[in-house]
Amino acid sequence: MKKTIYLMFFLFVGSVLAQTPVGLWQNIDDETGKPKAHIEIYESNGILYGKIVKLLNPDEPNPKCTKCPGNFKDQPVEGLQILWGLKKEGNEYTGGNILDPKNGNIYRCKIELVDNNKLKVRGFIGVSLLGRTQYWYRLK
Repeated sequence: MKKTIYLMFFLFVGSVLAQTPVGLWQNIDDETGKPKAHIEIYESNGILYGKIVKLLNPDEPNPKCTKCPGNFKDQPVEGLQILWGLKKEGNEYTGGNILDPKNGNIYRCKIELVDNNKLKVRGFIGVSLLGRTQYWYRLK
């Protein structure tokens, strides 16, 4: 009986902890429909950040973010921070930004877990209606 209670407790805690965007995700190229990159989302002091940890089939070896502004300019795309400043608000994480390394644009961003293995990522200008949505898929 005691073992069953412990097992149920650990399964519950594990499922609660898994209900977070923190982890490793794969995004899909809007143009080709093929997997594009692996992105690690991590938390620091209650704020979510994300960086590209691996590019899948890049057009050139070791690409740099040549069109990116400021401190992002000419940084390697692998290892590049592309998400920052996201704070939990209800079921979403809002108030952050996302960088598109392809064109160097920075957009406002919000993300939401659709289920534990699918993440809705919305980048937009001004209001959320003016933007686009991608779905990322959990790897870990």
